[in-house]
Amino acid sequence: MTVLYIAVFFGVKMIKKIDGIVLEDEKEEKKAENAAPDPLAEKFLKTRQILLSGEICEELAEKIIRQLLILEADNDKPIYIYIDSPGGDVYAGFAIFDTIRFINAPVYIIGTGLIASAAALILLSVPKERRLGLPHSSYLIHQPSSGMKGVATDIEIHAAELAKTRTKINEIISEQTGTSLEKVSKDTDRDYWLNSEEAVQYGLICKVITNRKDLG
Repeated sequence: MTVLYIAVFFGVKMIKKIDGIVLEDEKEEKKAENAAPDPLAEKFLKTRQILLSGEICEELAEKIIRQLLILEADNDKPIYIYIDSPGGDVYAGFAIFDTIRFINAPVYIIGTGLIASAAALILLSVPKERRLGLPHSSYLIHQPSSGMKGVATDIEIHAAELAKTRTKINEIISEQTGTSLEKVSKDTDRDYWLNSEEAVQYGLICKVITNRKDLG
């Protein structure tokens, strides 16, 4: 059995392969479970609010993107995303990031709990004035990580791709926060933690809110 490690933004995703066939039984089971209608979730979506919680992965990205497109098709009124995530797959994160920027409806993102790694990237998909945080929210930015194993040439190729991804993320953080690229590169070289007030000072969010009225 060969084990293939694929890089993610916060940790390592592992997929088993036998004779070149990827075993995705667990993924399919989860999809089947998620396919069952949830009246409460449907009712909540009609309020134009989305909960983005848990590890960011392909399945979560598909769910969030679908919800965004459904709401945009309904009308162009604001959409509110409440995010609480330790991060996850950087490519799934970019999929959500790009979709938020793609749709016409303005999106507000409210940090709740932990906004780390790929979740912090998603936070930066909207203008600063639409990035908010609850009082006890915490933020983490750092460089992409990898658990790639294989022949030397593959590792070299993968390392080059990882370096490009890191540069891209640092540029986004710098552009969206107003922090110099030099400082961002230095800060993200290791885990860089911020509380809600520090996130305001850094430029990750525009302000800390304590009640719904503050959204206005």
